[in-house]
Amino acid sequence: MESEKVVEKRVVIQNKLGLHARPAALFVRTANRFKSEITILKGKHKVNGKSIMGLMMLAAAPGSHLIIRIVGPDAERAMEEIEKLIDQNFGEEASET
Repeated sequence: MESEKVVEKRVVIQNKLGLHARPAALFVRTANRFKSEITILKGKHKVNGKSIMGLMMLAAAPGSHLIIRIVGPDAERAMEEIEKLIDQNFGEEASET
């Protein structure tokens, strides 16, 4: 049995409107391309990164710190793609904070 990879990173939401419906949908669409389990933590809240409702419940405003934890065979590739999406502010304008 092959051991599963575990990747965890802290990110900051930088786009002007935070993790609202459109960026949450992009996040979920990206996350669902991978087999790995993707969990997002904000404070004491923990949600499935493949669930748009879960992401929306985080109410991640600009400047929010999230921890992304990915476990599975394609964890590193999944993290690279998700980080790229966040680094590009989900294709939106960056906040001024």
